[in-house]
Amino acid sequence: MPAKSKAQQMAAGAALAAKRGEKKKSELKGASRSMEDSMTEKELEEMASTKRKGKKEHVSKK
Repeated sequence: MPAKSKAQQMAAGAALAAKRGEKKKSELKGASRSMEDSMTEKELEEMASTKRKGKKEHVSKK
């Protein structure tokens, strides 16, 4: 599942780093913390590798 915004893509990247042990889980905040718990490494990798070009900074919660 590709990221819908730049913010989501960056949160997935932070969660992926924590899941791989490159970053401490205690350093995660907000969405990246819940993503790390609920998503597999493969799902996070797919979301984090989404191209940023043409993505909105944030997507509204409609």
